[in-house]
Formats: sequence, structure tokens, C-alpha cells
Amino acid sequence: MKRLIVPICVLLLSTATFAQTRSRTTRRGTQSSKTAKPSAPAAGDVMNGATKVADQIKNLTKFLYILGGVAKGIEEIDAAAKSGQASPTALQKNEQNKAVVKSSLENVRVGLDQLEIDFRSTPGLQGYYVKLVGSASGAADSEAQAGAGHFDQAGRTLLGVVNRLTDVLVLMR
Repeated sequence: MKRLIVPICVLLLSTATFAQTRSRTTRRGTQSSKTAKPSAPAAGDVMNGATKVADQIKNLTKFLYILGGVAKGIEEIDAAAKSGQASPTALQKNEQNKAVVKSSLENVRVGLDQLEIDFRSTPGLQGYYVKLVGSASGAADSEAQAGAGHFDQAGRTLLGVVNRLTDVLVLMR
């Protein structure tokens, strides 16, 4: 019986040492300057990230303000065109306005894509990326809605994106 206990103990101890991933110490007190502490997000990274989010919020709210008036005008001309009361120049101008709105929504999506990439690739901002992710897809949804002629709904979708960005900004303060 004693002959079995000794090999089993040796076997268990040897497997435990292989499984151990880091050395354990019993010393308590201050850490030496050689060991690196896990770093909190760099203040500069967070400040730059917050500035980028704030800029996106400003751009989106300005765009939404302008979109409200433009979308109303587009809807009115579309309704007049259906009833045959719109002039050819008004229809042409309306198509130009639609193209400008669609192009602007594409630019918004590209900017939000870049913002997500910046947050994902910057170590100090990766914790905030989880809350930010989906902003660009919201802008893509808005872009698709505008492409289908639903400009009012596209603006409402962008309001959701602004809300998401605002939530991120609140977390970053």
C-alpha cells in the first residue's frame, strides 16, 4: 500500500506543477517598480476618443436639423408629382436633393465606420467600443431607408445613432 501512495503523490505533484501558469508568491506589500501594473485607459486616448464622439454628435445633430426641412420638401414635391402638379424643374431639383441626402448619409456612415475602427484599434478605448458598436450599422440602415425614399424614417434612425453616441460620451467622462 505504501508503495502505491508514493508514486501517486509524485504523479499528482508533477502534473500540478505543469498546470501552473505563473509563479505564486506569498510576499505582501508594495509592488516593485519592475512589475507592470495593468494600465487604465490613457487619459489622452479617452480625451481624443471623447472629442471624436462629440464631433460626430455635433455633425449628426446639425445634419438632422437640415434633413428635417429637406425631407419635408422632398415629401411635398413627391406628393405634388403624384397628383401631376409639380413642374419639371421642381422634380429635377427634388431628385438633386435626394441625391445630396443619400450622399450625405453615406458620408455619415463612413465617418461612423472610422470612429468604430478607431475605438476598436486603440487599446485605451476598447472598453467603450462595446457601447459604440452598431452606430455605423444604424447609419447604414438610415442610408438604406433614404435609398428607398423613406427620408423621415432615415432621420429617425439617425436619432437612435445620436442616442448611442451620447451614451458612449456619458461613459467616457
